[in-house]
Amino acid sequence: MTVLSPGAIVAKDLVKKHGRRFQLGPLSLHLEPGVTCLVGANGAGKSTLFRVVAGIDRPSSGSLRLEGPGSQLLGYLPEELDLPRAATCEEFLHYVAWLHRVPRKDRDAAVTSVLEQTRLLDRRQSKIRELSKGMRQRLGIAHALVHNPPVVLLDEPSGGLDPRQRAVLRETIVGNAQNRVVLVSTHLVEDVRGLGGRVIVIRNGSLVFDGSVVELERCDVASAPGETPLERAVSGLIGESE
Repeated sequence: MTVLSPGAIVAKDLVKKHGRRFQLGPLSLHLEPGVTCLVGANGAGKSTLFRVVAGIDRPSSGSLRLEGPGSQLLGYLPEELDLPRAATCEEFLHYVAWLHRVPRKDRDAAVTSVLEQTRLLDRRQSKIRELSKGMRQRLGIAHALVHNPPVVLLDEPSGGLDPRQRAVLRETIVGNAQNRVVLVSTHLVEDVRGLGGRVIVIRNGSLVFDGSVVELERCDVASAPGETPLERAVSGLIGESE
C-alpha cells in the first residue's frame, strides 16, 4: 500500500487547558512526513497533545488540522491499548480494518501488508495472549497502519520493552515513516537517537526545542544528569516533571 500524497499536522497557537492545573501551549507546529519525536518528562503535556491531535479532546483555543488523502487521516496507538487477547492477530486487524471502512475486497491485502511491515506475518494465526510484549506493541503499530493513514501517532510505544525489543520496534517505526507523518512520544534518549529525524521537546506544556538530533546535542548542559551530550541535553531541557 502507498499513501497517494503526503500528510501533515498543522497547529497554530494551539492551547489546551486543564482547569487551573495545566496548560499546553500555545504551540505552532507544521509536521511533515518522516519521524518526529515528541520528548518531555511525565506530565509535560505529551499525551495531552496526542489526545488533541487524535480528536479525543478539543483545543481550548487556536487551531489544529490534519492534511492528507482520503477521509481516514489518522492512525493512533495510545500508551495503553486494550487488545482482545483471545483473538488472533489476523482477526483483530480485520476487525480494525472494518472499523476504518477498508473495503471488504481490500482487507485481506491490507492485513497481510501490515503484518509483514511489522514483522508479524508468521504470527497471523497466533492468539494475542501468546505474543510477547514487544510483539503486542508491534501489533499495536499494525492496528494504527492497517487503513493506510497519512498521519500516525505512537504514544510511548517502547515503554516497558527490553533493549532488543525497543531496537526492533524502532526499525519498524522508521520503516513505515517514508511517506507519512509519524509522531512518536517518548522520554527515552535511545529512542531519540535511534529514530532520528526531527525532535520536539516540551516542558510544562511549553515548546523548548524544535530541531534535529545533532542540533539537540548542541544543547548539552554540563551540569545536567547524563553520560553523553544527548542525554545531558535532553535532561537539561525537560527538567523534572511537576
